[in-house]
Amino acid sequence: MDYVNPGALVSTEWLSKHLSAPDVRVVDATFFLPNIPRDARAEYLERHIPGAVFFDIDEICNPDTDLPHMLPSPEMFSSKVRRLGLGDGNRIVIYDAFGGFAASMRVWWMFRVFGHEDVAVLNGGLPKWVEEGRPVDDIEPAIRERHFTARMNHTLVRDVEHMITNIDSKREQVIDARSGGRFAGTDPEPRPAKRSGHISASVNLPFTELVDKDNNFVMRSADEIAAAFDAVGVNVRKPIVGTCGSGVTAAVIAYALFLIGHDEVPVYDGSWAEWGNRDDTAVDN
Repeated sequence: MDYVNPGALVSTEWLSKHLSAPDVRVVDATFFLPNIPRDARAEYLERHIPGAVFFDIDEICNPDTDLPHMLPSPEMFSSKVRRLGLGDGNRIVIYDAFGGFAASMRVWWMFRVFGHEDVAVLNGGLPKWVEEGRPVDDIEPAIRERHFTARMNHTLVRDVEHMITNIDSKREQVIDARSGGRFAGTDPEPRPAKRSGHISASVNLPFTELVDKDNNFVMRSADEIAAAFDAVGVNVRKPIVGTCGSGVTAAVIAYALFLIGHDEVPVYDGSWAEWGNRDDTAVDN
């Protein structure tokens, strides 16, 4: 089958042809876990797609919590992205340094949470772009602020209270995008947690099963995405919520399902960084 929402995924060829279009804005969303000693902003300054602005998920976040990169208020999001020249009427294309890696999908999800639907991920990201010999730049673009109207879509977000209630109601299938070892509690988390394991009754589908790791992390076909969910016993016709370590790779679950026609799959924003550090949450391992 074909993607139901193909506009959410653009090719390097498409972006190359539309890079100078007045309504297209390119965003570098590169992000590294705490256990990876790399500086995303520094790497952006060294090399990025011409015209791209840098979106830092650890800066455009809620400053009033110790949890990592939690969603900001609509007002804060609007203020921050406006200063990046991103606003109403823009076709926003997001990429990162890992190809189809999770941070670009986290930012895709954030824009949708705040009501901006004309947003897409660059298939293969910067690695594919560079591999094909396309131009890169080390100059930050001049930014002209643009108004952004934030309208928060609460159906795309889940909090800890909802997730606790869901343990008993089982209304939503909980899909954990972390690696098998982290899900089982046998591998360490990149952030300290009181407990290891996973949300009780959740299902493990590592996000890497939804991308082609050997081909710049490009997204798998619609049939392959559907088969990956089916293989772990997930019924994609029933409600689903994505979770992970800190709400980043969970967005890959939401994004992959969006491609095959499931428009409103929420993400548990706090994910294991929150769940694994509380004493009132049900944990399996």
